[in-house]
Amino acid sequence: MFTLSEIAETLGRPVEGDGTLRFLRASEPGAAGPDDLALAMSPAYGDALREGRARGAILWDGADWRGMGLEGAVLVPRARLAMAGITSALDAGPRIAPGVHPTALVEDGAEIGPDAAIGPYVVIGAGVRIGARARIAAHATVAEDAVLGDDVLLMQGVRIGARVRIGHRVIAQPNAVIGGDGFSFVTPEESGVERARKSLGDQGEVREQGWTRIHSLGSVEIGDDVEIGANSTIDRGTIANTVVGRGTKIDNLVMIGHNDRIGEDCLFCAHVGVSGGTTIGNRVVLAGKVGVNDNITIGDDVVAGGGTNIYTRVASGEVVMGSPAVKMETNMAMYRALRRLPRALEQLADLRKRVGGGNGG
Repeated sequence: MFTLSEIAETLGRPVEGDGTLRFLRASEPGAAGPDDLALAMSPAYGDALREGRARGAILWDGADWRGMGLEGAVLVPRARLAMAGITSALDAGPRIAPGVHPTALVEDGAEIGPDAAIGPYVVIGAGVRIGARARIAAHATVAEDAVLGDDVLLMQGVRIGARVRIGHRVIAQPNAVIGGDGFSFVTPEESGVERARKSLGDQGEVREQGWTRIHSLGSVEIGDDVEIGANSTIDRGTIANTVVGRGTKIDNLVMIGHNDRIGEDCLFCAHVGVSGGTTIGNRVVLAGKVGVNDNITIGDDVVAGGGTNIYTRVASGEVVMGSPAVKMETNMAMYRALRRLPRALEQLADLRKRVGGGNGG
């Protein structure tokens, strides 16, 4: 159980009313009972809260908590920021018993820091170093010579490749793969793809060709406080390491290619794909299904709308959308023009008929 005062202290906000109220869980306003802390941080939830049975709530700034029949409340000016604090305080995280589970395999030469928790069927390779209080859930694997910082959390089935370096407080969600080989292949002679790229469409003579693997000798470096979503992948570099900067957050099903250099505090939403050799600056936001071409540069503070395909360099601070990516205001103007196109074509056809009829007369 927790008290209203404890939540208020977590949020850095004063308690209104009875701070000794005790709760078992947080709840949506309409479903909240006497033992639930109702989360109603927008006026849109006011009616549901009044109809419910909650005794205490987290409310929007300026709310009339007494008029809602509550015994206590905490008022917050920024709902989503408050949600971050509340969920952090109430999330116990995965249950992983301290120490090394009897079914885990730890190879010779691996070092496990104090108070670490290694779950069932985890495999830790030779030469691995794991920091203090790290937690590794069932069936995760950490390959040889990898380094994990303090307070790292690897969820079920995470794969950490050889020589990967992971900073402090990194979280990897189930089945994330960090340090798989890069997708690098070459043909003995110039391929049709290379010819098409040079000529912008002409492959030249089409002939049989096979692919020769370019091996990945580099690895991956992950900065502090990075989060990596379920089933996302970050490939190792060919020679130099692939790098993800401090504080960057990566959603589920994101692909980061070999030799990419991702800056700090970026936000990549689901289905983002970044081709190899690309440099992305700090605080870049890529919305869902954004695709990024290989060997280009995206500056700091760029925002790309959902479904954008970025083929060429983007300057710092730009907001882009579309395929190919253009400034958002340009994309919206293009879209409006496209919607008007059928009507414009009808008008053009009508005009041609009139002009044609006049000439015939």
